[in-house]
Amino acid sequence: MTVGEGAALAGRVALITGASSGIGAAAARVFARQGATVVLAARREDRLSELAAELRARGAEASHRTLDVRDGEQVRRTVEFTVERYGRLDAAFNNAGVALPRTPMHLIDDTDYDRVTETNLRGVWNCLRHEITAMLETGGAIVNTSSVGGLVASSTAAPYIASKHAVIGLTKAAAVEYAPHRIRVNAIAPGLTRSEMIDDWFARSPENEARAHRSAPQARAADPEEVAEAAAWLCSDKASFVTGATLTVDGGRTAW
Repeated sequence: MTVGEGAALAGRVALITGASSGIGAAAARVFARQGATVVLAARREDRLSELAAELRARGAEASHRTLDVRDGEQVRRTVEFTVERYGRLDAAFNNAGVALPRTPMHLIDDTDYDRVTETNLRGVWNCLRHEITAMLETGGAIVNTSSVGGLVASSTAAPYIASKHAVIGLTKAAAVEYAPHRIRVNAIAPGLTRSEMIDDWFARSPENEARAHRSAPQARAADPEEVAEAAAWLCSDKASFVTGATLTVDGGRTAW
């Protein structure tokens, strides 16, 4: 990674949640490579610290904060830390989220329902309201992670699907309300993407990998950086006339 390569985000200050692994960690590398100062936030401090150190060793400006997006006060303090340390917040990638095992709806208990909706929906709500507050005077760009599950349904994991549909609704509402403040708000809808959870699922059930790959025309899983590149584009001036949109990054999954 060469910091500043491409420079689409040069001089921008970006907050990335869910940055300890998967798409969030990939976004940290992509945003830094494109010139952004990055603040990495997630619950696993050890991983954040290691990733921030990696980015600084490559010439990027990077900080990290432990954060549970379900806690609005923690989100507020993280946004305030970013503004106090770097003077402003230009971009945010609200990527933190959780999923459930593929469980029929009638077998999902309240605890699992609450864990998914509190993280995936309230977490985005908490991030949006505090990030928007920081951007009211300066403008900015926000990207929320939804999913192909926010556009179409599968036969299981109903709370996840409902929460990801709701993320798209929040995205549209915020985009319309804050366009006069020069704040753009968009969502990405990733399809099958390599992650710890997906790799473990494939390792335990190799037949699931072949079936999952057949679910999209490109017949493979995305590398997390392929998804992160879409978020970086939406945060850049190259997407200056894009707001309220949901960009699918799914290998054609929702084209079928």
